[in-house]
Amino acid sequence: MILEALNYAASWPVTSAAHRPFIRSSVNLWARANRCRADWADHERRTMATILSAAEACRQRRTVVVLGSGLLRDVPVAELSRLFDTVVLVDLVHLASVRSWLTVKRFKNIRLIERDLSGLDALLAGEAVEPLSFLRQVPYLDFVVSANLLSQIGVGAARKLEGHVDAEVLVPQVIAAHLEGLAQVPAATCLVTDVGYTVIDRNNQTHETVDLMHGVDPGPVRDSWDWPVIPFGEESRDYKIVHRVIVR
Repeated sequence: MILEALNYAASWPVTSAAHRPFIRSSVNLWARANRCRADWADHERRTMATILSAAEACRQRRTVVVLGSGLLRDVPVAELSRLFDTVVLVDLVHLASVRSWLTVKRFKNIRLIERDLSGLDALLAGEAVEPLSFLRQVPYLDFVVSANLLSQIGVGAARKLEGHVDAEVLVPQVIAAHLEGLAQVPAATCLVTDVGYTVIDRNNQTHETVDLMHGVDPGPVRDSWDWPVIPFGEESRDYKIVHRVIVR
């Protein structure tokens, strides 16, 4: 708890006022990732390998943008920094722990951007929902990665719209807008996302299955694997929650 409090306190002054409410959830994720590092290791390894393989296939390697860079545990930052002239990391919050790690490593070509990538505010305001339109302004863009972000857009939208009469219609729209945004990018793209999860007991019986895409088809799948996001003992002795991850 002390390390979590320190990370929270150090992240507060380097985070914009609009995004400070999200620091707590980022710190909680950081703490869970540390507790579950053994169970998450294969997922993180496979995500990094997927991103790196797609990056190495790019004919030009000027600028790469990583959407949902998060804790950087699943992003091959060092390799991307070596391959590309500029690496842009985009997320709601860049924790102090992440900023410190980047400083220690002395990366010279990495840029951090705070941004809400959901498009939900525009949707609620009746405006065009183009959460990735800012990518059109990125010079020399050759590669865009969406790293374990899409499902969280849906989760965040569902939480914000709880009780809203049109929630079941609006949440799929923000998910679809992200996919459409990636499709319109004039650059190579790589999407890694969990699309659903299953609650399983110690007898390997399934108790619940949830669609994190809210009915939206993510498109052709190139690879997939299971990610034990909540292993036995993390929230319950008797249940674990396993997410299904796809690559597109």
